[in-house]
Amino acid sequence: MSHAKIVSIPNPLLMESLIAFVISIAPIILVIILASIKQVNEYQRGVKFTTGKYTKTVLPGWRLIIPVLQSMTKVDMRTKAVDVPNQEAITKDNVSVMINAVIYYKITDASKAILEVEDFFYATSQLAQTTMRNVVGEVSLDSLLQKREELSANIRMIIDAATDPWGIKVENVELKDVVLPEDMKRTMSKEAEAERERRAVIIKAEGEVAAAANLSKAATMLNSSPGALHLRTLQSVNDISSDQSNTTIWMLPIEVLEAINGFTQTLNSKK
Repeated sequence: MSHAKIVSIPNPLLMESLIAFVISIAPIILVIILASIKQVNEYQRGVKFTTGKYTKTVLPGWRLIIPVLQSMTKVDMRTKAVDVPNQEAITKDNVSVMINAVIYYKITDASKAILEVEDFFYATSQLAQTTMRNVVGEVSLDSLLQKREELSANIRMIIDAATDPWGIKVENVELKDVVLPEDMKRTMSKEAEAERERRAVIIKAEGEVAAAANLSKAATMLNSSPGALHLRTLQSVNDISSDQSNTTIWMLPIEVLEAINGFTQTLNSKK
């Protein structure tokens, strides 16, 4: 008994329909694939969500994100500079000042920066403003002007501790300027002028004391050497005579005049 072999012949119309369908949907598939590829740059990290749930942090490169089911938020990991605007604060000694600063920070954990805070840039700026006012209110005006580095380090430490749960590392805080009221500027100028005058009087007095000590020492030396005073007098006369515009005045002690007067009277009595 022979068995007949059945060979199926493809329907040309069916093949043509299948090819046409594939060609028609090929652009759509290509567009979906291209839209699913996301590029993460070297200085970025991607926070990936699947059906709204956090999946993982994506490293740099081309990453496939399934449309509708998945999404990704890119986070810049470079150091950022936040310019804190002028803030009015009152120091410990009740002086009103205007201060501004700049904060340098970078994100160390991209997932925390997205999941733990709504807008980390705005939140960091607001935290810096509040911290600046609080720190300035705890110090006097002199400390604010003289110890900026210490205050900046204190502000940095406080902000860094507060932003640590957000995955943010505060690298540096710099107080740029401290603006004082005009009345306070004039008062400080008067105080500085009075201080300079005080130092000038002290220096002058110290100079007079040193000069008096040297004169006393010189007088002792001249007195201990016979003829030294006479030689010093002749030297002074020689110095004065070198300039013809100078007039030399010789001052004689009263005792010398009395001796001359007595000698004259003696001569007259003998006559």
